[in-house]
Amino acid sequence: MSDAVTSSGGFRNQTAASARRPWARLLAALVGVLAIAAALTMLLRAEAPLERIEIDVSGTPATLTVAPSATDAPLVVIAHGFAGSRQFMEAFSLTLARSGYAALAFDFMGHGRNPVPMGGDVNSIDGTTRLLMDETARVIAAGLARPEVGGQGVVLLGHSMATDVITREALRNDQVRAVVGISMYSQAVTATEPQRLLIVSGSWEPHLREFGVDALRMVNPEAGEGQTVQSGEIIRRAVAAPRSEHVGVLYSATTLEETRDFIDATYGRTSDGPILRHGPWVALLLGGIVVLGWPLLTLVPSGGASPALPGWKAVLISSLVPALAVPPVMTYFDTSILPVLVADYLALHLAAYGALQLAILWRMGYAIPRGPIWPALLIVAWGIGAFGLALDRFGAAFVPYETRWGIIAAVAVGAVLYMLGDAVATAGGRAPLLRRIVTRTLFLASLGLAVTFDFDGLFFLVMILPIIVLFYLVYGTMGGWVGRRAGPLAAGLGLGICLAWAMGVSFPLFAGSGV
Repeated sequence: MSDAVTSSGGFRNQTAASARRPWARLLAALVGVLAIAAALTMLLRAEAPLERIEIDVSGTPATLTVAPSATDAPLVVIAHGFAGSRQFMEAFSLTLARSGYAALAFDFMGHGRNPVPMGGDVNSIDGTTRLLMDETARVIAAGLARPEVGGQGVVLLGHSMATDVITREALRNDQVRAVVGISMYSQAVTATEPQRLLIVSGSWEPHLREFGVDALRMVNPEAGEGQTVQSGEIIRRAVAAPRSEHVGVLYSATTLEETRDFIDATYGRTSDGPILRHGPWVALLLGGIVVLGWPLLTLVPSGGASPALPGWKAVLISSLVPALAVPPVMTYFDTSILPVLVADYLALHLAAYGALQLAILWRMGYAIPRGPIWPALLIVAWGIGAFGLALDRFGAAFVPYETRWGIIAAVAVGAVLYMLGDAVATAGGRAPLLRRIVTRTLFLASLGLAVTFDFDGLFFLVMILPIIVLFYLVYGTMGGWVGRRAGPLAAGLGLGICLAWAMGVSFPLFAGSGV
């Protein structure tokens, strides 16, 4: 343990340094407040001219966004992707509503505020996909029956998972006039159906971009990305939104412009409303909350002696062993313990990984050090109460309803164990950046390895890996501010609760077979 730091000098020096630079705290607080104020002003201003009507469609929560007093607005039904919600698609709802459309966004079963779990076989077209198609059909019927909507049919717009659902619904529903697929993939696309199809992929989604080009070449073998092809009544276009990936594509100005232009052409209209850059303002709001958190969370008093700082040997052994051992061992257990898709496996994976990592670290002389627990509540309060509520309002569903409380509690067991192991390995965030990156990268690699053992059952883990990376960047940063002062115990507990919350509210509720 030659590299361990055990004196209290580290904490005292940090406290003294903070006391000598109160201007830095004041500046950070001012920047955070100004960023929050500017973002809220722009976000609320974008909503101000519009009317938002909450609708219950046979248990499916939906929001109709439309100009006040509208009576004949063309209908666009908007569907989110896996682990998404209506909030994810807000940029489309606002842009289209301010351009004269009736934008009807809804939460698929098991997602967002929808308490009805997904069902059926996720690997069968006649299973979960069919149920989601039927739900989409009910939303279409409810939208067309609204007094704000004109009798002009409907355009379906979907992201990721939803693109297959809306494509298949379009093939059986005569009222669908066009399909807009964002980050699209669907084996239901043929040379003749859907007749009107726009495909927008992020520039950093090479496989989905290839699918878009293939869809064009079904109509014209010489077609390329960025072109519009036509053969009789068949019209298709495929484009790439620059500098964007699977989530960023939803907020790209290119995506919004291409979508509105395509829908305008479908309805024979010309829109002059603004393209609302919703994403940057949401990012500014959430970034402002993180920045404001620094002067607040670093007010936590020093917790006493600095924890021992594990060296490279301890970090690699304690991370590499569980990364390699947990995935194959988990194949011997039934992980379907919770009514939520994939999160039950992830909770058990976290528990096994964290317990093994803690055991190895303890064996090497790095036990969980004593320290105050109450600072963990500050991480939870700021991470969920401030950051989480803002995210729920403008970005993604983050507030649980009754069914999800038990899921959060169950997932917390595994999440806390994992985050305690991470906190000890990184000494509450005091470890050098490269060491922290390696520790967390090995955990992500273990999830990737798990997918190779059960691709069909755990494929959705691949889709949430970017979310876990984002958790490290945002919550890991906030936890480090507290952990470097109060110690790994508070950081691990606080981040574990936040991780359990994020998983418990994000993953789809599921009651079916085939997983």
